[in-house]
Amino acid sequence: MDYKNASKHKNDGIVVEPRRKYGGLVEKLAAMYGGGGGEKQRQVTKLLVKVNIQNSLGPIHVVMSPENTVGDLTKAAIAVYVKEKRRPLLANSNPGCFQLHYSQFSLESLEEDDKLMDLGSRNFFLCPKLRNEVGIGLSSNLMS
Repeated sequence: MDYKNASKHKNDGIVVEPRRKYGGLVEKLAAMYGGGGGEKQRQVTKLLVKVNIQNSLGPIHVVMSPENTVGDLTKAAIAVYVKEKRRPLLANSNPGCFQLHYSQFSLESLEEDDKLMDLGSRNFFLCPKLRNEVGIGLSSNLMS
């Protein structure tokens, strides 16, 4: 809570009322897209996204369009990781071998075709797929 400039004066003394701070991607996007009547609506053109890769020391920062998908983010994060020669080196740099999650504690992975704007978060966790999932994904790509 922000108490700065949030006080009201009464006859018997000062009453402090906290002011609520709004923040986060969802509220900012709602404010920009749900603008009022005569105002010109502002469009979000770029998002700064942080992706933590399993066993890596720090996050990868990627600037992307909100219209991009989870698959695009996975490709970009792996490309930055390989380009920066981060440690530990990835055994496989194929984006199809990785899953994107909201956090390392989330068991459910995000769908490849979900738009970044619809996710409501800018922080993600990238981990390798299980071996049997990788085999299924690669065999379906080879058949098509």
